[in-house]
Amino acid sequence: MAGTYEGVALLGAGIMGSAMVRNLLVAGLPVTVWDRSPEVAAPLGQVGATVAGSPRQAVARTVITMLPTADVVGTVMFDGGVIEALPRDAVWAQMGTIGLEATADFSERLRRLRPDVSFVDAPVSGSKGPAEAGQLLILASGPATAEPVVRAPFAAIGRKTVWLGPAGHGTAMKLVVNAYMSILVEGVAEALELAARLGIEPSGLAEAIEGGPLDAPIADAKLHKMADGDFAPEFPLQWALKDVDLAIAAAGADRLPLLEALSGQWKAAVDAGHGREDISAARAAVGLHPAPTGQLA
Repeated sequence: MAGTYEGVALLGAGIMGSAMVRNLLVAGLPVTVWDRSPEVAAPLGQVGATVAGSPRQAVARTVITMLPTADVVGTVMFDGGVIEALPRDAVWAQMGTIGLEATADFSERLRRLRPDVSFVDAPVSGSKGPAEAGQLLILASGPATAEPVVRAPFAAIGRKTVWLGPAGHGTAMKLVVNAYMSILVEGVAEALELAARLGIEPSGLAEAIEGGPLDAPIADAKLHKMADGDFAPEFPLQWALKDVDLAIAAAGADRLPLLEALSGQWKAAVDAGHGREDISAARAAVGLHPAPTGQLA
């Protein structure tokens, strides 16, 4: 496969996708973007992207899907005619988190329909801030011949790309990474609940942890957001719950008791209306969130 770069189509302009588009444009790469909600994609046209009226119209040498669920990805790519419209030797980089079963299914379906097109399974690790800064970790897997084609787009949106082997290995790593992250976030939520019941201020907990082995950056960031009652979305809780459930499904029944309990907690928060809020809204599922009693440094 030739290593020439001929443009990027990005399907899905949500929190992560829109940030990716902006960084691709900053890197000087021509980008066509499409989203199910035209009003979401429209502002990207004002900063230099070409806004397509349909996913089929957005095809390019590299097509990135950054869509929320496997059902949406399948509908857009296969039912929407994108696969048939792809140019010869194109690369489909599937960068959302859709689980092992769907990843394997899409890879095989693409192989049958378009053996001349490569499938790269490349979910990203990071939320709104890293996406906006072009600092995502890309967990890539797929044929080595696809790497030269996606090298420039991946460099524009990520701080690092790790190639992990055949397609599916990227998604497997992403499920493990997000399971680890989810347990950390729930741990912060429950530690803050315990602190509240014992009369300990969030600022005191933050000070006790600061600079020590428990001072993980993601835990610290979410501790501050929870303490301030700031649930502005960086990584929406409903999508974090989706990833937890995908991890449980990948592991098999009755093997991940902590994640299964966490899933129940977060489902309660989503059902209570917190799904579109940040993952820090996990705090809302652990009793009622108290009013902030003081700002953290």
